[in-house]
Amino acid sequence: MSLVRELARFVVGSRWDDVPAAAADALRVRLLDSLGCAVGALGGPPIAALHRQLEDFGGHPRCSLISGGATAPDLAALFNGALVRYLDFNDSYLAPGETCHPSDNIAAVLAAAEYAGADGPTALTAIAVAYQVQCRLSDVAPVRKHGFDHTTQGAYSVAAGVSRALGLGETETANALAIAGTALNALRVTRTGSLSNWKGLAFPFTAFAATHAAFLASRGITGPEEVFEGNKGFMDAIAGRFEIDWGAEGLDAVTRTSIKRFNAEFHSQSALEAAVELKQQEGLSGDDIERVEVDVFQVAYDIIGGGEEGEKTSVRTKEEADHSLPYMVAVALLDGEVTPAQYTPERIAAADVQSLLRRVEVRPDDELSGRFPAEHCARLRIHLRDGRVLERDKDDYEGFHSRPARWETVVDKFNTLAEPFADESTRTAIIHAVEDLQHSDSLKGLMEPLAAVRAPWKEG
Repeated sequence: MSLVRELARFVVGSRWDDVPAAAADALRVRLLDSLGCAVGALGGPPIAALHRQLEDFGGHPRCSLISGGATAPDLAALFNGALVRYLDFNDSYLAPGETCHPSDNIAAVLAAAEYAGADGPTALTAIAVAYQVQCRLSDVAPVRKHGFDHTTQGAYSVAAGVSRALGLGETETANALAIAGTALNALRVTRTGSLSNWKGLAFPFTAFAATHAAFLASRGITGPEEVFEGNKGFMDAIAGRFEIDWGAEGLDAVTRTSIKRFNAEFHSQSALEAAVELKQQEGLSGDDIERVEVDVFQVAYDIIGGGEEGEKTSVRTKEEADHSLPYMVAVALLDGEVTPAQYTPERIAAADVQSLLRRVEVRPDDELSGRFPAEHCARLRIHLRDGRVLERDKDDYEGFHSRPARWETVVDKFNTLAEPFADESTRTAIIHAVEDLQHSDSLKGLMEPLAAVRAPWKEG
C-alpha cells in the first residue's frame, strides 16, 4: 500500500469518538482563539484587497464569509483563512526542525463542512485530523532547512481535513492528498529578508488550492499515487526518508500546540512575557533603558533575531515588525503590551521604538537551544541608565502547551480582538456556538453570527 493510501485510510477512519476529552477541549479553545484572530483582522489592508478580488471574481454562494456574503468553498477557505492568519496571533506548533500554525487549516475545514451540510462533531473531527497531519509531518519531515515553507506540509493537512469534512472515500482522499502535495511546495523566501503581505497569505493560498484539489478528487481526478515515496516525490526531492505509522496515530496533536499570549511571532512569546513583567514590576519608561540583551534558542535567533533569515533592525511594515524580536521587545518595554495597536504604521515609525529597537541585542544561547522544543526559553537583561541591570529567565509562557491557556483567557482574548467589529450579542453567539459545536447538527449556529460581524470596508 502506498504511503498516501495509508494516510487516506487514517483520514477516512477517524471518528469523533476517537478524539480524547483533553483534545476535544483543546479544539474548542483553538477554534475560538482562531475566530477571534479572524474577526480582529477585518481592518487589515490586505483583507480589504482580497475581498475586492472575491467580489470581482464571484463564486457560487455556497459557503459563508466572515463579515457577510457567501462564495465557493475554495474562495471561502482563502478569505476566511487570510483573516485567521493576518494578525499572526493564531496558535503554533513546535517541532525540532519546523514551526507551523495548525489553526491555518480551520477556515478550509469549516468551508468544506458547511458545503457538505456536516454536523458539529464531523467538523471538529476534520479539524483534529488536519492538526494531526500537519503536526506529525512537521515532526518527521521538516522542510525549512531545505528552503521550503511550512505551508508545504499544510497542503497535506488541508487536503486531509477537507476530505474528512466532505466525507470522501479512501480513493478520493488519497487523490486529494496526492494532488495537493504534488502541486503546493512553497519557498521559504516568504519569511526571509524583507517581508511582504505574502507572509500572511501564503497558507490561505495553500488552503484555497488544497481545498480545490479535494473537490477535483471528489469528481474523479487522480493524483500521483507515490507522491511521498516515489521517484522525485516529496521524500526524494525535499524531505528525505521518514516514517509514520498512520495506523497507530491518534487525534491528540492539538493538545501539543500552543496559544499566543502576545500578537507576535511565536518564538518571541517568552521574551515578551519577561519584558512586560519587568516593565510592570519596575514601572520602566524608554528613557530609563540604555540597552537590552536577549538570549534565545537558535531557532528564535535564526527566524526573528537576525540570524539566517535576515537582519531584523530595518522595520518599516507590520510584516517586518511582527517578525523582528528587537522591535517586539522594544515595543513591549515601551507600551507594556503587544497587540494589533503596536503594528499600526504610526507606531512602527515612531522615534521611541525605532531608537530602542536598535539597542536590543539578540544572541543565540547553546544551553537554551538544548532545551528546545520541549521548553520555550528566553533570558532578558535590561541595562538601565542608572547602572542597574534587571534580569528575567523564562522556560515557557502563559499559553505554551506546558502552561495552557484557559477557556476564560481565550474568551477574553476573543472579546478584545472582536469588539471593534462585533457587538456583544454577536460575540456571545459565536462563543456559545463554539462551546456547543460538538452537540450541533449543523454549522448554522456558528456561521450566522460570524457573517454578522462588521467589516470596515462595508461601512459608510
